[in-house]
Amino acid sequence: MIRIDDALRDRGSRYAVTGAPATTRAEVEAHIATLKREKRFAKATHHSWALVSSTEGPLKNDDGESGAGAVILKMLEREALTDFAIIVTRWYGGTHLGGDRFAHIVTCTRALLEAKRRGD
Repeated sequence: MIRIDDALRDRGSRYAVTGAPATTRAEVEAHIATLKREKRFAKATHHSWALVSSTEGPLKNDDGESGAGAVILKMLEREALTDFAIIVTRWYGGTHLGGDRFAHIVTCTRALLEAKRRGD
């Protein structure tokens, strides 16, 4: 599992991003359950994720962050990365970010992909 705990901060919101091998929705949900064993991840507002599964096809979940899963999925598809889930976690800071939240999801996903390429 690759994790960047303090990937980005903006107007009180904080982001983390995690990537891990997975082939099914159940495996991604298990990774999220593992994250939530840590108190701060359990208190996060959103755990948006996507996966291009070799067995189940493209999968995504916004977890209340409308459109977030689609953004992550598009980036995974562009990279032709299968059987690897990316989870973007957000702690809402009290200020609506509007469209900037999509840019933040892209930034977090890009950082995780770079870390994966480096072998972190």
